[in-house]
Amino acid sequence: MTNRIHLLPEGEEKLVEGLLSQGAELVGVDQDPTGIVLTKMFADLNLADVLRRNPQVEWVQLPSAGIEAYSETMREHPQITWTSAKGAYAAPVGEHGLVLTLAALRHLKQRARATSWGTEGGVSLNGLRCVVVGAGGVAAEIVRLYKAFDTHVTVVRRTPTPLDGADETVGQDRLDEVLEGADVLALAAAVTDATRHMIGARQLELLAEGAVVANVGRGALIDQDALLEALRSGHLRGAGLDVTTPEPLPEESPLWAQENCLITPHTADTTEMVVPLLRERILENHRRLRQGRTPIGIADPEHGY
Repeated sequence: MTNRIHLLPEGEEKLVEGLLSQGAELVGVDQDPTGIVLTKMFADLNLADVLRRNPQVEWVQLPSAGIEAYSETMREHPQITWTSAKGAYAAPVGEHGLVLTLAALRHLKQRARATSWGTEGGVSLNGLRCVVVGAGGVAAEIVRLYKAFDTHVTVVRRTPTPLDGADETVGQDRLDEVLEGADVLALAAAVTDATRHMIGARQLELLAEGAVVANVGRGALIDQDALLEALRSGHLRGAGLDVTTPEPLPEESPLWAQENCLITPHTADTTEMVVPLLRERILENHRRLRQGRTPIGIADPEHGY
C-alpha cells in the first residue's frame, strides 16, 4: 500500500491536511517512503538521487502534464507507478490557448503598443478551419472553446481515435494533409521523439495565407526559426506563444521584436491556478491507490506522456 508519502518539496497546508485526513503518513526522505509526490512545477529537485536512495518507492506523482524533464529517471525505474498532472490544468491552459488565438487574429499585440488610432484590421474566429494537435485534456478544452465559434476543428493525435467534440480526428501520419489550407493551428501536445519539431517550414507553408499559430504545449514542437521566417514573410498573420525554446526566451531573440508574435512567459497555468488543481489530483490519486484502484494520469516512460 502506497501510504508513506514524502512531499518534495514540502507541500502547502491544505495538501498536507488532505493527505493526513486520508490516512497518509508523511515521512522524510530517509524514512522509507513508498510514495514520492512532487508538489511544485519547475522546482530544482534531484528526483533521481531520491529514488536511488529509496528502492522501495512504488508511486511517484509528477507536478506537470509534460514529463520530458523526468523521462530519463522514469526509464531507470520502470517498476514504479508514475502519474502526471495531464488533464488537471486543461481549463486554464485551454483558455489561454483561445486568448492567444484571438490575439493573433485580432492583431492585439500591435494595438497594445499603438500610440495612435491606426487602421482597422483583424479576422474573426467564427467560421475558420482549425487544426488542434494533441490528445489530452488541454487539446480537448481548446476544441470545446473553438467550437463555440462555429469553427471546423480537426484534431491530430498519435492514433485516429475520435476526440469528443472534434469534427474530425486523424493520426499524426496525416498531419500535412489536414494542415493544408487551415486558418488556425493550435499546439497542445507532449514533446516526444515523434513530435519534436513536428511543425517546420513545410508545415507552416501548408497553412492558409494569413493563418495563425497558438502554442500552449511545448516550445520544441515547432521549429522557431521556421516560425520566425513565416511571420516575417507575412505568410502567417500572427502567432501566440506561451512556450518557447529555450525558456526563458533570451531577450535577444528576434521573436520579441515581431509585431505579429505575442509571447507570454509560460503562464497559461500560473502557480495560483495550479496549486488547487494539483492538490485535487494528488489527493484523488492517493485515495485511489489506497483503495487498490487505477490512478489518474498514468505516465508511460516509453511514450513520453
